[in-house]
Amino acid sequence: MKEVKEDSAIKILWGWAKPYHGKFIISIVLAILGVICQMLPYFSAVDIATKMINKEKALSSYLIVCVVAFLGYLGKVIFSNLSTAISHTATYYTLRDLRENTVKKLAKVPMGTILNTPSGQYKNTIVDRVEGMESTFAHLIPEMTANILVPVFIIVYLLILDWRMALLSIVTLIIGLVVMSLGMKNYPVKWEGAVKAGKNMTDAVVEYIGGIEVVKAFSQSAGSYKKYSDAVNYNGNYYVDWMRDSQKTMSAYNGILPSVLICILPFGFAFWSSGSLEITTFIAIIIFSLGLISPIMSAFTFVDDLAVLKTNVGEINNILRTKELNHKEVNVSLKNHCIKLKDVSFSYDEDKEILHGINLEIEPGTMNAFVGPSGSGKSTIAKLIAGYWDVTSGSISLGGYKLNDIPLTQLSDKISYVSQDNYLFNRSIRENIRMGNPKATDKEVEEVAKKSSCDSFISKLDNGYDTIVGSGGSHLSGGERQRIAIARAMLKNAPIVILDEATAYIDAENEVLVQKAISALTVGKTLIIIAHRLSTIVDANKIVVINQGTVEAQGTHEELLLSCMLYKNMWEKHIGVRVQELGE
Repeated sequence: MKEVKEDSAIKILWGWAKPYHGKFIISIVLAILGVICQMLPYFSAVDIATKMINKEKALSSYLIVCVVAFLGYLGKVIFSNLSTAISHTATYYTLRDLRENTVKKLAKVPMGTILNTPSGQYKNTIVDRVEGMESTFAHLIPEMTANILVPVFIIVYLLILDWRMALLSIVTLIIGLVVMSLGMKNYPVKWEGAVKAGKNMTDAVVEYIGGIEVVKAFSQSAGSYKKYSDAVNYNGNYYVDWMRDSQKTMSAYNGILPSVLICILPFGFAFWSSGSLEITTFIAIIIFSLGLISPIMSAFTFVDDLAVLKTNVGEINNILRTKELNHKEVNVSLKNHCIKLKDVSFSYDEDKEILHGINLEIEPGTMNAFVGPSGSGKSTIAKLIAGYWDVTSGSISLGGYKLNDIPLTQLSDKISYVSQDNYLFNRSIRENIRMGNPKATDKEVEEVAKKSSCDSFISKLDNGYDTIVGSGGSHLSGGERQRIAIARAMLKNAPIVILDEATAYIDAENEVLVQKAISALTVGKTLIIIAHRLSTIVDANKIVVINQGTVEAQGTHEELLLSCMLYKNMWEKHIGVRVQELGE
């Protein structure tokens, strides 16, 4: 994660809150009024002490002072609570907008970037990290305003009363802050290490839970699962070592900072004895100096919060600064659905190029298959056509327009992408299918379900189309999930269909049903198949052999058997496996 300084983190967050600056300013003004009211009891205490020294007996004068003190306390409570309430309201609106803007941003970044990032990471950032800023930001403005202004006000007042005593009152404050700064000099490094240790532990826990079936099957306990136990132990030991290292300085700080009277009492008594300090002034200085330390110590409770804020702002800002796909926003009139790749090269990063000079043309209404060894770049080409990434060099066009000139929404309407890992939401079967076309009627949903061989298993479910599929479709089999995904794509009715190894992990029985569903889906469409079972694409109009990021050959099945040794070898291996499967 890119390093973000604390002040820049606050500046970034303040920028996100721009629409609500007015509310925050009102919160600050109310906090200042609360500080003014907070000072009244101190003045009242000094006034009472002075009256007692002067042996004033009138009860009414004491009552007036007590009323002023009470009103000051009451005003402090009212203004502070109003300030905090308004600050919380503005913070909630800010974080609401931030979540919306972050999700909108994800809609504009390359789909490949999203797919290559663990979904849990986005969840942690958009939900947990944003939520983690609420308390700090909401309390920071009103409380830090008071925690800073109260000591400033007291020191200025003490300087007015007696500059010597004012300087003496801040001696222990300065020493305590020096000790604190020495203890905090490695704090950013320590905190970064703590965050890293926590993340490693979380990753290890998630991995352990994900593999719990294997752990139990092989009688492995949590302690013997080395990565998990090491991460947990390291995280715990890190915090223990950190606290042990900082204990001495923190103890010294907590002991020195509040001891303001150590200097004030002896020197004040000496000044009073010499006649250079009046007793009423001495008492006022004692009372006000006691109110000097509490807000400063309260301010330091925000140190951890600011460190967390820096981390949270950094992670959120990384998403908001992610490079967007370079697409225009005005729809274009496509001439047809012909796809052309011209000298296309691509790399996920600047270090390693995945595709090299790909030239390819896919005619409308034809069946096209990409084959080749694992990792050759087949899926990458398909995802580039679908607009998951921008090409590094060269160009891809659809209907005579470069993909960059076609808005993402229009491009999405033209292409249905069905992979082996299609995600189903924890909703009903009907709702999952309808995502292909939110305006579709129940009848249209059921029609595509029948065409995609879904109706046969849906009709056996107790709740039929209203059955909740579970998170990721966990209540359904792999073949059933795949057929629902195909039904969803069929309802979308896009002119271009990309099947990315859609039957790779399906058993033979389900494959027949899925192939039937695919046949219904692709009638009259431009079809692009990334295939691992060559027998399913022998009738393709064009088979493209991809090897090490380049087009090694292209043609029909018969042409490639004669002209491409790689394809011939792949076919012979495939036939051998099929013969073996039939023999078994």
